[in-house]
Amino acid sequence: MVNNEEGKGLHDRASKGKRLSEVELRQLEEWYAYQDHLELETIQMPNNDIVISDLQTQIAIALRQLVSLTDRIQRVAAKNEQLRKENTIFLKQLK
Repeated sequence: MVNNEEGKGLHDRASKGKRLSEVELRQLEEWYAYQDHLELETIQMPNNDIVISDLQTQIAIALRQLVSLTDRIQRVAAKNEQLRKENTIFLKQLK
């Protein structure tokens, strides 16, 4: 069987209407069959549900962290605004 790059090359040539030899046609068919096999394995992975569940958990954690970080940024921004106002008052007092 041809490697993935060769298979892609044969597919490219065939999809552009270029003529392939009998050997190349057989190699392309084998490559297609192997690609189909890989796709089927991926679709039928019994662990797919576990992987999706893990990803959903990671997303939920990331969202909680984002909410927490956003809250912290808002508190810091409010404190910065308060300090700016105090600085303005102090600068007026110094003058």
